[in-house]
This record gives sequence, structure tokens and C-alpha cells, in this order.
Amino acid sequence: MVKLAWASLKSRRANALLTVFAIAISVMLLLGVERVSQQTRSGFANTISGTDLIVGARSGPANLLLYSVFHIGNPSANVSWDSFAHWQQHEQVAWAVPIALGDSFRGHPVIATDETFFAHFQYGRRQAIQFQQGAVFDATEQAILGARVARQHQLGLGDELVVAHGTGSVSFHHHDEDPLSIVGVLAPTGTPLDNAVFVPLRALAGMHGEHDHEHDDAHGHEHEQPAQRPSFSDQQIPTEPTESTEPTESTEHGAHDHHDRPIDSLSAFFVGLHSQPRAIFMQRMINTWGQEPLTAIMPGATLQDLWRTLNMFERTLAIVSGFVLLTGLIGMLATLLASLQERRREMAVLRSLGAGPKTIFGLLVSEALLLTMIGIGVGVGLLYSAMLILAPWIEMQFGVVITIGAPSAVEWQRMGIVLIAGSLISCIPAWRAYRHSLADGLSMKF
Repeated sequence: MVKLAWASLKSRRANALLTVFAIAISVMLLLGVERVSQQTRSGFANTISGTDLIVGARSGPANLLLYSVFHIGNPSANVSWDSFAHWQQHEQVAWAVPIALGDSFRGHPVIATDETFFAHFQYGRRQAIQFQQGAVFDATEQAILGARVARQHQLGLGDELVVAHGTGSVSFHHHDEDPLSIVGVLAPTGTPLDNAVFVPLRALAGMHGEHDHEHDDAHGHEHEQPAQRPSFSDQQIPTEPTESTEPTESTEHGAHDHHDRPIDSLSAFFVGLHSQPRAIFMQRMINTWGQEPLTAIMPGATLQDLWRTLNMFERTLAIVSGFVLLTGLIGMLATLLASLQERRREMAVLRSLGAGPKTIFGLLVSEALLLTMIGIGVGVGLLYSAMLILAPWIEMQFGVVITIGAPSAVEWQRMGIVLIAGSLISCIPAWRAYRHSLADGLSMKF
């Protein structure tokens, strides 16, 4: 039966090729949407790992996550350096990484931080940041580029860049008086880090004039000392044991001196704890701290909530690709139905050779199955070819890393659905051919 169906399709190559092409395009779109959604979801979840808490000014969890990790939007307010230093020295805190946002370079976000960012920030499955070239900055007038920034603007070690005020792609104020020298380029991560420029906290503070008072100090002017930081024993937190604020030996190393602050305020800071299960208690303590309104979030839980919010776009794309597939299958149905009138003589000849109505029915179904399977195979081939060609461009433009791998369980399931749908649709022309073969015999007049 398969040989007969294949011979029949070869005799109608043009129609068969058009049908295969329509199914292939439909399958490529259906599987492509799933592959891109899967890679986007994976990249979304792997943007940050190993960080127990993200702390910023009082705002919504999603907003804090978006501007601190994805560099989308702006903080509603800043966090004072005193608050950062206070929580950095808490005995439960293993490390704390400050970040300050607000400037940009040719549309790329500028992240002001210190060397602890490159030592503690992790992504994916607890992967540490690696340098493709250079090393961590050790002076104020230096900068580090993400992989995509360096590649897009053809910048390397020793080149200079000028930071612009604001986060838009177009800025009317550039810090021309404070050029920065590139001392490092990060290895690609497939995260928003690739699209960022990193500068020292003191560099950003100097650009915005926060250290102008240091010149006053040189002339003998005195400044008001910052208020004494409150201790945790002053906080009335039920059900949570009182914690000591004395810094432990592990947190003293790398802590910034209170009187030598590199910047006055921060956009947010990342926190790693000695004991991850303590994160929920630390989150509540920070959120209920009375000295400054702060919001602490656990990035993993917030990422899941945010993805569920964005999941409707994934479902919408799946629905659209499903309609495209339906269009391809309807095209196959129309082709088979249109060819039936021309094939009535063929059916009559087969009947004269001893083929029964069931054989005619099986022939049409076999042809449709062959067309569907070939269409699926061609569609998968087109998908992988498109991924090989477009993956670098997609990563450059959208930051989504497309990996070439075997079809997932969901993709195999979708291919099975396409095959079953093609078989069911083929029953319509097969049934008509079955009825006609009973009525026609060899008595048809052509």
C-alpha cells in the first residue's frame, strides 16, 4: 500500500510538493514557537542564581526585580549607603553587593558596583562571571563591558567610552569630562549582563558631583556625621529572635568603611546568606525595618510569579501557530479533494484490478500520511537550519540564547498531534473516494 501511495504521489509531484511545503512551514512555526518559548523561559529563570535576597527601596517585587536584574525601568527611590552598610554587617549575611543605576552608554545600562559583584554574582546553575578579556577594575576611571556591548560597538581593552546621563537610547547630557578606560570584557552569559556596562561606584558618584564635598574637607570644612545606625535589638519583631548587629569575621572583610563611602545612595543590593533557609526571616526583618522603608524579595519566587504573568504571551503565540498549522492541514485537504475528480478513472481502474473499496480508502489515507510525515521532516529540517542561521542574530538583538539540541518531549508531542490531525483530515477525501468507487465501477463516462 505504501509503495502504491508513493507511486501515486510521484505522478502528481507538483501538488504533493506544495502540500508538503505548506505542512513544513506550519510545523516549523509550531515547533519554533515552542523552542523559542522554552529557551526564553530557561534564560529568564537562569538570569540570577545564588542570590538569596534583593533589597531596594519600598516598591513592588516585580518592579524591584525588573530594574535590578533585567535593567528595565527605574527605582522609585534609592537606598541610603547607611542602610546598605547596616545590613551588610548583619551576622546572617555572608556577602552583599551594591549596585547603582541611572546612566547609560549608547542605550546600554550602566551599572555602578564594586569588585564584590564579579566575585559573588552568579547566573544559570550557579555559574560565576568569567572574563573574556582583561580583569576587574582597580581604579575609578575604568569600565567593564558586557559581551554584547563589546561586540556590537567593536570596543576592546584600552578604548575609552563616555557615559550619558539617563537610561534612554538618546541622551542630551554626556559626562564628557569623565571618560572611562575599558579594562575588561565579560564572557557571554546569555543574560542581561551581556548588554550592560559596569563602572566603579566612585566613578558614578564623581560624575554626579557627589564627592565635591571632599574638596571642601581639604579646606578645613566639617560635615555633619551620619546618624548612628540602629541595632536589631531596637526592632519589635514578634516570633523572630533578636539578632546581633556586630559584624562577624567573615563579613568584616571587604566591608566598606562608614566614613569612606564610595557613593551616597544605591538603587539596590544583592544579599547572600550563610544559611539559605534563613532568607524568609531576613526578608521579613528587612521589610519591617523602621529606620528606612525597604523591600526585600527572594529572586527565585519573584521570577516564577513574573513568568506566570508573561505566560499569556506564550499561549497567544502557541494559538497563532496552531491556526497556521490548521491552515496547512486544510490546504492538504483541499488538494486531496480537488484531485479526486481527476482520479476517478484511476480509482475505477484499480477497482477493475481487484482493489476493494477498503483498499481505495487505505490508499488515500496512506498518501495523506506520507505527505504529513514528509512535511514534518522537512519542517524540522527548516527549523534547525533557521536556528543555525538566526541564533547569533536573535542573541544580539533580543538577548535570547538559542541552543541546538534534540527535540523536547513537548515538541515530539506536537509532531504526534500533527500526524494524527493529518490522518483524521485524510479520512474525508478517502471516504469520498470510497463512495465514488462503489458507484463508478467501470461504467463511468468520461
